[in-house]
Amino acid sequence: MKKLIFTAAIAIFGLSNAQTFGLKAGANVSSVSNSDDSKAKFGFYAGAFVNVPLAESFSLQPEVLYNGKGVKYDGPGDGSTNLDYISVPVMFQYKATPQFYLEAGPEFSFLISAKDKWDGGSEDAKDFINGFDLGIGLGAGYDFTPNFGANIRYVAGVTDIAKENEDDALRNGVFQFGLTYKFGK
Repeated sequence: MKKLIFTAAIAIFGLSNAQTFGLKAGANVSSVSNSDDSKAKFGFYAGAFVNVPLAESFSLQPEVLYNGKGVKYDGPGDGSTNLDYISVPVMFQYKATPQFYLEAGPEFSFLISAKDKWDGGSEDAKDFINGFDLGIGLGAGYDFTPNFGANIRYVAGVTDIAKENEDDALRNGVFQFGLTYKFGK
């Protein structure tokens, strides 16, 4: 029993030392599928991540992000729908080279705010938007130094964001590009 506990303690200590913690932030270009007369909306994302190596070229990177999404409308009654989420992407990464990686995985998003804005007015839209959004992310990144890097990612929504929707599903889509900073490298 002592050997098992000792082996588990060494494995946990080794894994915790192998992890890399970091911060990331950047710009979002988001849209909502099947929304008439809509255009992309610019926003931002920011948060933290931990990169856990699984093998020499593979790692798992869970993240916690503030994520500003939504859509803009043109024409009579110009306006926008602003959707603020706390997102938890879990990216599986493959290092193609020591600096360049590809990534894919699910993103679980939890709605914290929804506002419809138009010429001079706004209203809370949270009652019309589902509180959970699932997306699938696909991206790439490049580490310029051991601490600084850049990444791009597209997250395609899987779930309908509108409550009680009888029409075509409304799904978030967001293109992200930003910078990363890793601690302790």
